[in-house]
Amino acid sequence: MSEPASISLNIAARYAQALFEIAKDENGLATLEADTDALGAALTASPELAGMIASPVVTREDQSRAMAAVVAAMGLSSAMANTIALMASKRRLFVLPQLVANLRARIATEKGEVTAEITSAAALSPAQATALVEALKAKVGKDVKLNTTVDESLIGGLIVKLGSTMIDTSVKAKLAALQNAMKEVG
Repeated sequence: MSEPASISLNIAARYAQALFEIAKDENGLATLEADTDALGAALTASPELAGMIASPVVTREDQSRAMAAVVAAMGLSSAMANTIALMASKRRLFVLPQLVANLRARIATEKGEVTAEITSAAALSPAQATALVEALKAKVGKDVKLNTTVDESLIGGLIVKLGSTMIDTSVKAKLAALQNAMKEVG
């Protein structure tokens, strides 16, 4: 990991720990989870928002005003709003994506859940997602939350990442393995 990435993760971890502890003390983990999901969705859906928080050209005051408007429009809790306002005043909004990821991990751990990163060639149907959750739950013995993405270059199959385990059943990987085997023979 590069040094700037490590620094960003450390900054995000400190804010996430403080925000998580406040929410836990106030029995507001459900609200924190909803706020985290909403903020993560906003950062994913709006490249303008992601660009604004990462831009060194946008002034601290403009970032603060913009984030205050976003927080008000989204109706985030006061703890999340105050954290974002503090991050804006310290010019640390660039770590919001890492903050969201860290909070999701802390909330999942608190709830006894694990998150599985699923990459598929096509979007999973609800029945497929349910079957996958049940299969993974049987394997790990905990509730499993899916984080799915679609990558059409896989052609077919899935890539499942659960903790330090990765299972790649994609057609793309099988074709690459076949290609390597053919190179070794010829």
